[in-house]
Amino acid sequence: QLQASGGGLVQAGDSLRLSCAVSGGTFSSYVMGWFRQAPGKEREFVSSITRSGGLGYYGDFVKGRFTISRDNAKNTVYLQMNSLKPEDTAVYYCAARDNPYHDSRSSKYDYWGQGTQVTVSS
Repeated sequence: QLQASGGGLVQAGDSLRLSCAVSGGTFSSYVMGWFRQAPGKEREFVSSITRSGGLGYYGDFVKGRFTISRDNAKNTVYLQMNSLKPEDTAVYYCAARDNPYHDSRSSKYDYWGQGTQVTVSS
């Protein structure tokens, strides 16, 4: 089970940190990812992190604003989002991939959280 939290309403330029707590399974064996979906748009890859936490991958739109991290002792993955823009407004989902390799395609993830709303006002 994946439980995402940390979303909210912020102004442009502000920061948010999303968290996703994972229960059940073996957290350290999962590649973890964040995706987002805005109204009327397809789900979009935001970021993923390797099982050890040593390497993160990002969607092109991130451009150095977001940082993914994980704490395998706490079974939690984080997404630090800085310099937020109105176009970052979306529901953010965390996902787990039971496979050692990174993938940016949502269809390759096995488990999903319920999503947390991020709204950025201009």
